[in-house]
Amino acid sequence: MSTPRKFSIRARGASFSHAVRGLRFMMQTQHNAWLHAAATVAVCVAAAGFQITRVEWCLIVLSMMSVWTAEAFNTALECLTDLASPELHPLAGKAKDVAAAAVLITAVGAATIGVVVFTPYFWSMTFSFP
Repeated sequence: MSTPRKFSIRARGASFSHAVRGLRFMMQTQHNAWLHAAATVAVCVAAAGFQITRVEWCLIVLSMMSVWTAEAFNTALECLTDLASPELHPLAGKAKDVAAAAVLITAVGAATIGVVVFTPYFWSMTFSFP
């Protein structure tokens, strides 16, 4: 067990830099991250346009954060799987499939929350016009 190091602003800056590098890698290599980015922008524009409540914003932000976190873990697991098993292996494929399923589960959950939050706004917009 290593001895904990003292707090260092420089080390925190380096950690932040590593995280940004990981985000950049994910955005450059994962096509689904682009879909998540487009959905994030669209949802934020709709939320601002409809002036959703603070609680609804919290639900939307938590949903988006969950999807992005799942995508990041999925990307990390894919990288580690490729390192550990460069040649195709059934278990490596299953690990990747399960990680992708985690992203799908969070995306479906986020979409469900989006439907619950935005449906009343769309209904009021639809029925307010003659």
